[in-house]
Amino acid sequence: MSEPDSVILEATRRRLSGKQADTVDKLTKSAVEVLAREGFAGLTIRMVAAAAGVGAATAYTYFSSKEHLVAEIFWRRLISAPSPVSEDADPTVRVVAELRNIAMLVADEQELSGAVTSALLGRDPDVVHLRGRIGAEIRKRLIRALGEDSDPDVVESLELLYAGALVRAGMGYASYSEIADRIEKSALLILK
Repeated sequence: MSEPDSVILEATRRRLSGKQADTVDKLTKSAVEVLAREGFAGLTIRMVAAAAGVGAATAYTYFSSKEHLVAEIFWRRLISAPSPVSEDADPTVRVVAELRNIAMLVADEQELSGAVTSALLGRDPDVVHLRGRIGAEIRKRLIRALGEDSDPDVVESLELLYAGALVRAGMGYASYSEIADRIEKSALLILK
């Protein structure tokens, strides 16, 4: 089973049967719809469960909080996004393409993008777990783009750049598209 397929059969809390994976998929899709309508402040697990046609108790067996649910949405988008984005011979081109691709995962969905920032800053243990998985995946992509002999300090600087940019976008300082442009400029400075 490939990695993107395996994420469908796994949730933060446990491995899922086919029917359970379908339920989680319904919940994550419904959450995006509810977010677009209600915003992150108005989002509740109960609302999402109702929109998905499942009981609230069922939804809570998969998601401990709305932050956990939104973090799961971002994780699923990240793991399903293509990587490597670029096969260019120049590692700088590859890194910039990876960072832009990650930054744009939720760029077209204003409520979701702001919710992702808020959710990933949460302290819910399930969010902490997903935040670690997300960070590890981004690190893996950056190392692949830079090359296996990459400088750990450069990798960390790029991770800090991305994380800081995500927070800035979530705070409304710029759109995700503008932040993606800024990430590119800043990454080029780091990679000189």
